[in-house]
Amino acid sequence: MQGIGNDYVYVNCFEESVTDPSKLAIAISDRHFGVGSDGLILIMPSQVADARMRIFNADGSEAQMCGNGIRCVAKYLYESGLKRSDRMTIETSAGLKTIELTVSNNNVSQVKVEMGTPRLLRNEIPMTGENMQVINEPLRVDGKTVNITCVSMGNPHCITFVEDVASVQLNVVGKAIENHELFPERINAHFVQQVSRNKIKMRTWERGSGETLACGTGAVAAGVACVLNKLTERVIYAQLPGGELKVEWTDDNKTYMTGPAEFVFTGQWDEKNNTVS
Repeated sequence: MQGIGNDYVYVNCFEESVTDPSKLAIAISDRHFGVGSDGLILIMPSQVADARMRIFNADGSEAQMCGNGIRCVAKYLYESGLKRSDRMTIETSAGLKTIELTVSNNNVSQVKVEMGTPRLLRNEIPMTGENMQVINEPLRVDGKTVNITCVSMGNPHCITFVEDVASVQLNVVGKAIENHELFPERINAHFVQQVSRNKIKMRTWERGSGETLACGTGAVAAGVACVLNKLTERVIYAQLPGGELKVEWTDDNKTYMTGPAEFVFTGQWDEKNNTVS
């Protein structure tokens, strides 16, 4: 499935099990010798919600949350009949997320996710240094200085505002920020161009996956960073290479993300031979 180009392989763990998800994520995500994806997501039973999701990046590392992925999980739950409701909750490593579905003729067209409260202090991101907010702070990386704003949405994000996102060498500066010594758990690097008071363009380098067409939690973090830097309103549309997301940061400090989710194909994976049919 994919959410504006952020594609993952999903396994229905209500019906089957995965013994080594990290190993499987590496094999199945390979775009030459596997299925090809940004990672692996397990859709699992939960004791506290309608379902639980676990996210594994293409390099096998486990992530706390995926905004585009959780929309796809919600669509799968509804359209497979596991949860036939336009409201549901999904358990993640970043906490419980509340979901609202837009449904027409039993097809889920849009999914709105309550993404929680942004975490802004350095130790919440996490980031070394004095425990304060990181807003437009200079960072020396790749031989030059860039200004960064950092936000955690259950997973860590570093936002840099630029004049032209198309000109950013993501595989150089994005990778350098991801692995900078200030971020003990690495970080997702986003480059944001302001278009207007309610629209931005952005590109993303995700820790453990590299450049991706979209990042849902990153779009929310970028929206928060825009408000912190007094660049936009609290409701914006984020244009990513894979599509558009609506992002809201309300006055009561809650965040919401709305966007589509789509099936690509289903198949069977032979773990022994690393083949799909």
